[in-house]
Amino acid sequence: MAYPTDSYGLIRRSALLETGVSDNQIAQAIRRGLLLRVYPGSLVVPSTDFDGAEGAQRLHRMTAIAVATSELSTATSPLPLCHATAAAFHGIPLLKPDISRVHVASGGTSGGAVHRYRHLHATPLDPAEVTVVDGIAVTTVERTAVDVATRGVFAQALTAFDQAMRVGGDIEMMRDILESRRRVGVRVARRALSLASGLSQSVGESWSRAQMIEAGLPVPRLQHRFQCSSGYYDTDFDWDEALIGEFDGLHKYGRLLRPGETAADAVVREKLREDELRATDALVVRWVWAHLESRSVVDLIKPRLKRLGLCA
Repeated sequence: MAYPTDSYGLIRRSALLETGVSDNQIAQAIRRGLLLRVYPGSLVVPSTDFDGAEGAQRLHRMTAIAVATSELSTATSPLPLCHATAAAFHGIPLLKPDISRVHVASGGTSGGAVHRYRHLHATPLDPAEVTVVDGIAVTTVERTAVDVATRGVFAQALTAFDQAMRVGGDIEMMRDILESRRRVGVRVARRALSLASGLSQSVGESWSRAQMIEAGLPVPRLQHRFQCSSGYYDTDFDWDEALIGEFDGLHKYGRLLRPGETAADAVVREKLREDELRATDALVVRWVWAHLESRSVVDLIKPRLKRLGLCA
């Protein structure tokens, strides 16, 4: 059946009851996998859109909307969403974010608490660090990136800043917010911000670069354009046009699809692209997510850099 949804795409229990659907029928639909409860009284239809890491962030966003439009909406001044939750609203993909609960900023220095669905952070907020996305108060892109970066390891911090800049985050504003911080995580975040780039197009690319930096490898150029026989190609990474590095995320070929193409078509076209890049006399090395998880990306790159005299 077609379920009634609100403007956010949520299926509310109250709306279902109004159409004659009973609580028993709702429970049965959940058991059969036809509905997924994201918060008491709020449901969604399971979808492949919620698969994978980025899909999990999208589902978390739906949960956050449910929280923000229910228990938080009863407050005189609704508290803004923050950290990984705000990142989901801004479309900032993160590296292994904590999305077990909806993150909310208290706006003060005390009163932090962890509830079943919410993590209330005791953190002061400048009014200028709060914005509204889809009618819901959230911390700004810049404040969100800093909050995430100061709570994570270097790779998570670099990813947060890279992806925040990619969606238009202002690096100077992030630097100013960091300068006001005096706590654990600031040193790591400052280093990450100094190396961040909005040219990094995915979490995988950011994590790749973080591993290169931590291993002391020469920092690669990002999205350099190579002239090939059939046109120009941008590459994920390159070192002096002698070595090209490409991260192959599972979603990459989906992004490459042209109208009427299948994933297989995109793979073939990408193979032809690689052949043309190799024809420039550059070495090409590729890796996938599994290499990042096993931290073996550096093992693929370093010997080639040494062979080319680009690394000691």
